[in-house]
Amino acid sequence: MTGKILMLGNEAFARGAYEAGCKVSAAYPGTPSTEISESIVKYTEIYSEWSPNEKVALEVAIGASIVGVRALASMKHVGLNVAADPLFTASYIGVNGGLVIIVADDPGLYSSQNEQDTRAVARAAKIPVLEPSDSSEAKEFVKFAYELSEKYDTPVIIRSTTRLSHSQGLVELNDRLDIEDKPYERNVSKNVMMPGNAKGRHIVVENRELALIKDSCEFPINTIEYNDKKIGVITSGIPYQYVKEALPEASVLKLGIVNPLPRGLIEEFASKVDTLYVIEELDPIIEEQVKSWGIKVIGKEIFTVQGEYSANMLRRAIKGEDIAVHAAEGVPNRPPILCPGCPHRSVYTVLKKLKLRAAGDIGCYTLGAVAPLSVVDTTICMGASISSLHGMEKAKGKEYIKDWVAVIGDSTFLHTGVNSLINMVYNKSTGTVLILDNSTTGMTGHQDHAATGKTLMGEETRSVDLEKLCKAIGVPNVYVINAFDTKKLEKTIKEAMALDEIAVIIAQAPCVLLKKSPITNRYFIDQAKCKKCGLCMKPGCPAITKKENGDIVINETICNGCGLCVDLCKFDAIKKTE
Repeated sequence: MTGKILMLGNEAFARGAYEAGCKVSAAYPGTPSTEISESIVKYTEIYSEWSPNEKVALEVAIGASIVGVRALASMKHVGLNVAADPLFTASYIGVNGGLVIIVADDPGLYSSQNEQDTRAVARAAKIPVLEPSDSSEAKEFVKFAYELSEKYDTPVIIRSTTRLSHSQGLVELNDRLDIEDKPYERNVSKNVMMPGNAKGRHIVVENRELALIKDSCEFPINTIEYNDKKIGVITSGIPYQYVKEALPEASVLKLGIVNPLPRGLIEEFASKVDTLYVIEELDPIIEEQVKSWGIKVIGKEIFTVQGEYSANMLRRAIKGEDIAVHAAEGVPNRPPILCPGCPHRSVYTVLKKLKLRAAGDIGCYTLGAVAPLSVVDTTICMGASISSLHGMEKAKGKEYIKDWVAVIGDSTFLHTGVNSLINMVYNKSTGTVLILDNSTTGMTGHQDHAATGKTLMGEETRSVDLEKLCKAIGVPNVYVINAFDTKKLEKTIKEAMALDEIAVIIAQAPCVLLKKSPITNRYFIDQAKCKKCGLCMKPGCPAITKKENGDIVINETICNGCGLCVDLCKFDAIKKTE
């Protein structure tokens, strides 16, 4: 198919991989990068998979590259931390077939636990970084990245951000390139990174960096737009769009490659403008390097290192102007909440009743930290709930954690939680771990994983049995229970907490938004029986509200029929809708 169509940035990245002749794609879902793989799977010429975590995904792509095909790994910025081990070594090994890594940063923290800047990681790994500024460039930069990867024998990172990944732009579609597989030849000095070989490859990496600094001055992805030379701006990525809106009269150097920087091109541009700004979201990666060359530039002294930029922010910082943007009056704040019928709410309701604290993890269930549930006390990173509970026990003793549990989702458990559980077993820990098994990777949009029985490509496959897995690694006490059976759940948690050893409770109930979870019941409140005690409102289900006259009602249009409120009501006032 050819022609022009509107595409999300993530869809455009996928299209770029397709047109570039990519044959293998691996990823772990993580907003804002998830839709890359969900789009790639539509191209049957590319093998695509959900890997258990980002480290594995990158290693899959590295393996494909070594045997001579173009490969892709996709992840969000914190996922790059998980993949850092193979990333830094892949820089030394280089490639055979082209290797591209798309990493989506999250300025503004829309769906992440930090605002780290991928460019800083890439500088440390000595890996080139390209940064497109719209959907069209997203597609074309992927194709260019494969060319760079194979020419300079290096993995190439493409940096996206939430705004680019989730914005639409016009993209011209082209045919897929017919790229022949490169022959594999055994090369121990290049592909086996033991110290003697790594020393030699480090020299290759440094020479590659010097070549890229020189050659990148001629890369077509860098562009200069000379206008009024009183103001010059160096920028890249999405901030370029804000610059063009806020400073249409300025001269602009838009960098397509942001690591390593094309020093000669920047020096030439700087010499032709009177006042020079560097406008980049998050860290002063470009700014600090340009200043180190003795070039006078204005940057983070007037621009923030936090959050997303905007055209209005640039106007205020540079011109002292402000175009008022009026928020709609009277619009209520909508904090994130668990969905009506979410099985996590049922588990947290029991934990709160038992006055237990939870070491939390990354997923929908992180929302157990906020009112009215207020159960989750910590959230660090994927898999850390179990490890941190272990650390608490070793720091303060068994008695201290008698009112603590760890909670983790099924996908996150397979991501990195299983290693933490092995550590608890091996190092003779005690403690209770709850695996909240909702049969999906819920927070990022219901992707399959190794325990769901289906691959990214829609094929049926063997599924990991979480109960057997926990027993196989040595957990002596494993319970499997329906997450909505609150009475049994309470009894089981009490029993597990009383033990002087590890216990795992697998609380099972499918995410209510899964298509395979049909809604069979809905409920209403019999006002004649309702005592208005408010017990049914304690879990904070958004389907249950109190009217101005004091009546408590269930909004049947959003009730998902989980029955949690029925279990809580002491007066038999909540009835099933016929």
